[in-house]
Amino acid sequence: MIVSDLLNVTDLRLRLAWGPPELLERQVTGVTSTDLQDPARYLQPGELVLSGLVWWQPEHPAAQTLALRFATSLRSAGVAALLAGEGTHGEVPAGLVDACRVHGIPLLSVPAGTSFRAVTDRVYLRLWGDLRTGEAGAAAVPDGVRRELVELMYAGAPAAEVLDRAVSRLGCGPCSLVAASGRTIASSAGAPDPDPEEVRRALPVPDAETAPGGTAALSLGEGGDTPFDGWYLYPHDASPGQAAVLHGLAETLATLWTRSRGEAADRRRAAGRLAGLLGGPAPVHPAELGEALAACGLPADRPLVPVTARIDGLDTPWATDALAEALRCALPGAGAGTAVGAGTAVGAAGAGPAGEGTPGAAAFAVGADAAGRAVAVVAGLDPARLTAGLRAVWPRLQSRLPDRHLLRLGVGPRAVRPVGELAAGLRQAEYALAAAAAERPRACSVGASAELDSLAALVRGIPAEVAAAFRRRLLDPLTDHDRQNGGALLGTLVTFLDHDCSWARTAEALHVHVNTVHYRVRRIEELTGRDLGRLDDRLDLRAALLCAAPERAR
Repeated sequence: MIVSDLLNVTDLRLRLAWGPPELLERQVTGVTSTDLQDPARYLQPGELVLSGLVWWQPEHPAAQTLALRFATSLRSAGVAALLAGEGTHGEVPAGLVDACRVHGIPLLSVPAGTSFRAVTDRVYLRLWGDLRTGEAGAAAVPDGVRRELVELMYAGAPAAEVLDRAVSRLGCGPCSLVAASGRTIASSAGAPDPDPEEVRRALPVPDAETAPGGTAALSLGEGGDTPFDGWYLYPHDASPGQAAVLHGLAETLATLWTRSRGEAADRRRAAGRLAGLLGGPAPVHPAELGEALAACGLPADRPLVPVTARIDGLDTPWATDALAEALRCALPGAGAGTAVGAGTAVGAAGAGPAGEGTPGAAAFAVGADAAGRAVAVVAGLDPARLTAGLRAVWPRLQSRLPDRHLLRLGVGPRAVRPVGELAAGLRQAEYALAAAAAERPRACSVGASAELDSLAALVRGIPAEVAAAFRRRLLDPLTDHDRQNGGALLGTLVTFLDHDCSWARTAEALHVHVNTVHYRVRRIEELTGRDLGRLDDRLDLRAALLCAAPERAR
């Protein structure tokens, strides 16, 4: 497929904003939707880039500089062309046209009535329609069977139906499609429900070709862009002689994965806009928030729960995909048969299909805000159940990463009135994430704002630099005194507060005379400027000691 092929798809109504004939001959390898100002690190050579131009600020004094910076990012990634949506600004800005001309990037305009999903679907259907029978792996599947399966997938057949047809025609035994979390997406008839932990052990280790042991699960096509967004073929009872056929089947079934990603393109874009509103510095206008929630298929009149995630030492797109996959597992009904893709998802529980907003339905949307943070909004599930479900699956996703990169997640409170409460709840979720990370510095963690119910829990969420400065201001006089005089004022303070400021019980615990305790407490008060007879001062010193707790220093 080449860029100019898109101009021949009449129902898309794409228009050429700029591009000489020789550049329109560029080969297309895929499509990515993004509204980042500098998306180069997330793009692959030969991709089409779909952008709603949310980053464009026409009134900004450096608007042309922004356009040039965006075009420079696309050129450095070696993309095939830019497809710019007219929905946000009503037209493709002239400054962007000039920037694309400077950097030699073909620019096509997408009218407001054409969805990004429609464009993405057409691109991937054409790419997979060009699949050659002689490709590596696919040749192991007879050409007639391959064509039959591809036709089924193009017709939108459910994954279970495609698997049934493949198993019956190839005789390769029952199979399942599984996700990186061990979640079952679909199974052929007669296939047992695989245990998520067994599936996890069967998945290929990132940057390796095979699983560490047991039955090997095969990645569909090239797999996902991150360790969390790929799909895998899991054979339940494969014989050694079936390896070539199963590899070929996995390559052929990659259309299911690309179809899912195409279906999710618009949802990713809508979820990113919602995340940007909630994570931005400005107050959210009620009408704007309502529109963003509706675009994500979320009800504005039901309680919503904000969630945020990060991965220590890694970029946000990975955290966004990890959060999306975790929510698919945690929400009832968001598993097998639900068409979801990386970046955002909608699932349902109770009566009715996903995304219809039926009573009792559980749904969610995941995206990245302007600062690159992974943000989700969940409807239809209370925070306690949501937290429990996420904690069950989070370690399985952590196993997809090296130990030095730890998954962190925070669950906010239920926002009964989304306008005015949802953004505040997201800040609570971020604080809960930080508190849980401080409590478990060497393991993946899930924190919940509802669990911030003690001074110790509250202090854990304070940024390490702030906590260290507070600790030094209050406790350094004591540590300096003990170091210079060989005293035990700091230990006495800890024991005194632990024993509810009881002179007698403190003396007994320290094995000293009660008068010694009186003397040490007076010295503590002189050096810190705090009166241990006052509750406020005792709380200040207790907070400082909590800031110095061993788990914060690790």
